[in-house]
Amino acid sequence: MLPIIILPGYFASAKEYQDLAQTLTNLGFPTAIVPLTVQDWLPTVGGRSMVPILRKIDATVKQAQDKYSSSQVNLIGHSAGGWIARIYLGEIPYTVHGDVTENEGCWEAHRHVSRLVTLGTPHISLEPWTRKNLDFVKDNYPGAFYPHIKYICVAGRAVSGEQRWRNWLAFNSYQITCGVGNTWGDGITPIAAAHLEGATNLTIPEVFHSPRSQGLWYGSPEVIPQWISYCFP
Repeated sequence: MLPIIILPGYFASAKEYQDLAQTLTNLGFPTAIVPLTVQDWLPTVGGRSMVPILRKIDATVKQAQDKYSSSQVNLIGHSAGGWIARIYLGEIPYTVHGDVTENEGCWEAHRHVSRLVTLGTPHISLEPWTRKNLDFVKDNYPGAFYPHIKYICVAGRAVSGEQRWRNWLAFNSYQITCGVGNTWGDGITPIAAAHLEGATNLTIPEVFHSPRSQGLWYGSPEVIPQWISYCFP
C-alpha cells in the first residue's frame, strides 16, 4: 500500500493526529504526519504565505518515499491542510506573496500523489485574510483538477448555523466561508465549502470539525470506516 501523509489543519500540531495515524497504521496503511507545531504556523498569520508549511510537507513526503521505496504517496489534509495540499500538487509557481522565486514556489507534487483526501476543508472562503491564498487555488486548480489524482472530499453534518447563542459560532463561520450562515456543516466548515466539483464528495452525519471538538470528528475510530473505503479500496 502507498504511504499516507497527514497534513494538519490551521494552527494544529502533529500530536493532535497521532490517534488517526495509529488507526490507519493498524489498518495496514503506512502513515506519517507532517511534523508541525503551533509555532510553525506563526509566519502564516493574517493570510500570509504558506511556503513554510509547504516546505515541511515536501520534506515529509520525500522521507516517506525514501522509507517505503515508493514513487507515490496519498495525502490526507484536514481543514486548511486540504487546500494547502492543492497548492502543493500544482505546477504553477506559488509566488503571490513575493517571498520566493518561481523555481522555489513550484512544487509539482501531482506527479507523485495518487489520492488527495480532504476532511472538513474550506475550499472556498470570503474571509479577506484568506482570499489571496484560496483564490490562487480556486483560479489555478478548480475542482478536482488533476484527472490522474483521485479526490475525496469529506464534510460533516453536525451543526446547523443559527443566529442564537448556541449555534452562533457555526452561523458566523459558515457565513464568512460560503456567504450563508443558515446552513449545515461540521461547526466550522459548511458542507457547501467542503466539497469540490468532480471529486467523490461525502457527507457524514454527526461529525464535528476537529480533534478538539466534543463528540466525534473525522478521525474518530467510529467515523474513519465511513470514508476510508471510498479512498483506499
